[in-house]
Amino acid sequence: MPNQRFPKCKIVSSSQSSLSFELYDTDVSMANTLRRCMIAEVPTMAIDLVEFENNTSCLQDEYIAHRLGMIPCKVINADFKGGDCAEEFVPHFECTACEDFCDKCAVEFTLDVDYDVENGKRADDEKGTPVVVTSADLQSKSDKVMIASFVDNEERESSQDQGISIVKLTSGQAIKLKATARMGISKEHAKWCPVGVATYRFIPEVFLNQEQLAKLSLDQKKQLVDCCPDRILTLDDATGKIELAEGYEDRATFTEDLKYIQSAMKFHPEDEDFVRVTQSTNRFIFTVESTGSMHPEEIVKSALKRLQLKLSNLTEVITRLDA
Repeated sequence: MPNQRFPKCKIVSSSQSSLSFELYDTDVSMANTLRRCMIAEVPTMAIDLVEFENNTSCLQDEYIAHRLGMIPCKVINADFKGGDCAEEFVPHFECTACEDFCDKCAVEFTLDVDYDVENGKRADDEKGTPVVVTSADLQSKSDKVMIASFVDNEERESSQDQGISIVKLTSGQAIKLKATARMGISKEHAKWCPVGVATYRFIPEVFLNQEQLAKLSLDQKKQLVDCCPDRILTLDDATGKIELAEGYEDRATFTEDLKYIQSAMKFHPEDEDFVRVTQSTNRFIFTVESTGSMHPEEIVKSALKRLQLKLSNLTEVITRLDA
C-alpha cells in the first residue's frame, strides 16, 4: 500500500481535567480528523427533557431548561472516571425497549428546592438571604450517572458554591422539576460536547546554519538571541556558539522577529538564513480539556473508537458496491 502510515502517540502530561499528548508518524489529515471526532462524534449524556411542576423563581422555564441542558453529566466507570456512555446506554431513537425513555436510554434527575422550607422564613426578616440553587441539588435516580459539578478537585476547592449555579431563590419562591438525560453527540447539539478545548499545534523544527552564524560578530549573535521572544536560542559564553535552548519545542512559535533581524544582518540578500523555523509535517502536540463529563483519556479513546467504526462502515459499503 503506498504511503502507508502507522501513527504513534506519546503522553506529555495528564491530569484530572486535561491531557497533552504528541501524535507522530502521521500527517495533518489524521490529526484534524481526530480533533473533529473528539469535538463532534464522542457521545455523552446531557439533560434533554425538562418537566416543570412548580417554578416561582425569577427565571422562565425555558431559561432554566437551557441552563440544565448545559450542565455536564458523568457516566461512572470502574475507576470512578467519566467513561464512554455508549457502553452503558443506547441513543433514545435506537432504543427498542421503550417508546419514550427507559433505564437503557435515559436517566432521570429531580430538583426540588423551596426557599421557605430550606432556608426557614423568619417573621422579622421577610426578604432573608437568597438561596443559590446549584447542580448539587439535582438528584439522580441512577447510580450509573451523576452530575459533574466540577472538572477537578482544584476547582471544587476554590469554588464558592456547591456546584454550577442554576437560579437564586428568595422568600416565597420555589422550584420543582423532573429532568431526563439522554445520550447524544455535539454534532446534534453543543450540550453533548465532552471537551472545552480540543486543539493541536505543529511541532516546530529549528535549523541552525552554523556556517553562516560563524560569520557574525559576538554583538550580532547576542542581538540574534535576544530578538526572539520565545527564547529558543542560547549563546555559549565559552565558545561563542549559538545553540538551541532546552525545551525550545514547547515554546517556539513561527514569529516574524527572527526573519526581520536576519534580513538586516545578512551580508548579501541571497545568503541563507542563520536560523530557520519550519512546521513539522508529521508531529503534532494535542491539548484536550474536558468539561467534566468524561476523563480526557476516555475522550481520546472514544474518538478513536468512533473513527474506527466509521472506517469499518465505509469498508462494508465499498465491499457491497464492488459485489
